Amino acid sequence: MQTLDEMRDRCLLTDEQHAEIGAWVSRARTPEAILAMPEGLWRTLELASVLMDVDADLRREPLLSDAA
Repeated sequence: MQTLDEMRDRCLLTDEQHAEIGAWVSRARTPEAILAMPEGLWRTLELASVLMDVDADLRREPLLSDAA
């Protein structure tokens, strides 16, 4: 919910979208159930995620530590 709150605080989600997405995620019991979110809400969430660059950590080169 913290990420959803941040999306709302940055005006990437309306209060209504925030509430609808939050309710959907709270009711979902599995990742598959989350993925079954209505298309309009899913697109909104996806766009907000892109605008926040939520996946930035996944694109970073891994840090290699010296094992010696």
